[in-house]
Amino acid sequence: MLDCIEESTNSLHRMPTVTLNTGHTFTADRAVSILDAARNEGVTLEYSCRTGRCGICKAPLLAGVTEVLRTEESLSTEDARGGLILTCCRSATSDVTLDIEPLDRLAGIEIKTMASRIVSIERLAPDIVRVMLKTPPASPMRFLPGQYIDVIVEGVRRSYSLANAPRGDGLLELIIKRYKGGILSEYWFERAKANDLLRIEGPFGTFFLREQGPTNIVFLATGTGIAPVKALLEELAADRERAAQHRLTVFWGNREAESFCWDPVGLGLDVGVHHLLSGTDANWSAARGYVHDAAIRQGIDPDDTVVYACGSNAMITSAREKLLALGLPAKRFFSDAFVSSN
Repeated sequence: MLDCIEESTNSLHRMPTVTLNTGHTFTADRAVSILDAARNEGVTLEYSCRTGRCGICKAPLLAGVTEVLRTEESLSTEDARGGLILTCCRSATSDVTLDIEPLDRLAGIEIKTMASRIVSIERLAPDIVRVMLKTPPASPMRFLPGQYIDVIVEGVRRSYSLANAPRGDGLLELIIKRYKGGILSEYWFERAKANDLLRIEGPFGTFFLREQGPTNIVFLATGTGIAPVKALLEELAADRERAAQHRLTVFWGNREAESFCWDPVGLGLDVGVHHLLSGTDANWSAARGYVHDAAIRQGIDPDDTVVYACGSNAMITSAREKLLALGLPAKRFFSDAFVSSN
């Protein structure tokens, strides 16, 4: 009897083990999310917003018991009934098995906070600016194209995708849109100037090119969601042999015509670009509508296509639903949702 009591007591105090579908395991503190527990053990799982709103960290729970730490806003009743959880919202309270795999390409990339200086601010459109940041030469930020950083200024923190692949000069590029009433929008468009100092933290996110994939790479972007797509295309432009193995297509949507403030022509890639306007500008003579609908109209081969989508959560949710209904495997739909900071 004493042996049984001792075994039960030990199991209560032992940290649970999380097992992934590759057989990789890590221990998980019951007080933190599975996502954070993995990161604490040097393992990166799929994620984006870290707040339960984007659904990118959704994972099938094959075995074990978890506890809700924060509301799983993006998890539907159907998802929950199907055994899915959000790893950013739940902790493991027993040994757990998940049907997901670690992202080995992120191994060794350290998330850190550092000082940064504004090198330049350039107005690209009435409500869009390009900001170039410089980090200390002795402490450059190591990141993968497609990731994002948090900018901390005047006591406010906001997330911005990096709009460039790593550069020799270490500069970081942000493409920032003004939002009415936005605290940092007011800073960027009214007060920010060259040589201002601020803090950044990162890199974050798992939106990056996978090493191997199908022939067709389709990029879907809305608004400043073009920023990480630009970074991914720069990575491909630096590896022409790899780029030549794929058919590249970009569908970029905006509400205002002047928001189309970047052109990939300078990259020298063979890439098809489709601009779509969802607003009502009577002078717009090109295509209108939504990016995912345009991609479907052009034709998607679900057996030989991978999709990278970045921008509004509404676009990503709809694109995922429609493309998966056509037969695109969920494992070949990668996304980075821009969710409200509220």
